[in-house]
Amino acid sequence: MTSVVRRRVFISTLAGGLLAAPLAVEAQQPGKVYRIGILGEKASDASEARLWEAFRVGLRERGWIEGKNIVIESRWAEGNSARIPELAADLVRLKVDVIVMRGSIYVQAAKAATSSIPIVFTTHADPVETGHVASLARPAGNITGLAILMTDLNVKGLEMLISVVPKAKRIAVLGNPNAPSHAPSLKALEEASARTRVTLGSSWRRPGSCSPASGCGPVICTRQRTKRLRGLKVAFQSPQQSRRPQTPPLAEVLKVGL
Repeated sequence: MTSVVRRRVFISTLAGGLLAAPLAVEAQQPGKVYRIGILGEKASDASEARLWEAFRVGLRERGWIEGKNIVIESRWAEGNSARIPELAADLVRLKVDVIVMRGSIYVQAAKAATSSIPIVFTTHADPVETGHVASLARPAGNITGLAILMTDLNVKGLEMLISVVPKAKRIAVLGNPNAPSHAPSLKALEEASARTRVTLGSSWRRPGSCSPASGCGPVICTRQRTKRLRGLKVAFQSPQQSRRPQTPPLAEVLKVGL
């Protein structure tokens, strides 16, 4: 089984499992059509398309059929994060039965928009430190989902970079300062770097601003959006050419050829 297939199976299983509870809060009523809201980044993005196709597969396998007993309402930010609160509020106005998304910036908007509609995230870098859930064991409130613990993984990435480049004195951080999960991640990286001889560079939002010419050094990428990873590849051409170690997160790097 390939990594892509395993990821799809995992997400489809996650989709069915996590949505089972919110949709079953009230007994399923014969003939009722439930409304599922999706809050995403960009409909045309290949990574988004794979995620939500796996999501639909998981629903179908558990008897939730689009057009029969569920309707899916999708709202896309199209790269404009300023629109996310408005899109979340729109789904709340539609009175959807559950809102699904990935990423802390979307969870933050949904949390601000409703305290009663169940919110399910397919991935979240650090739901506890952002205050989106009370704990991993007992999320409480109306929010739940899958935590990928990027705060801890980024610290491990820093340790790996230092071991690979023992002479490095400065390491750049590529991420989105507007994402709620960025602050705890950066704090953990700063605390970890304080115990070493390296210092952290700026929290670059766009890969183009962190190029070899800027002297930003080795790079830790705290976000996994494919668009930004492609930008990182363009900025450096390739790790072999720039000889600049990078730690982009998760397997998305394989999809953009880094």
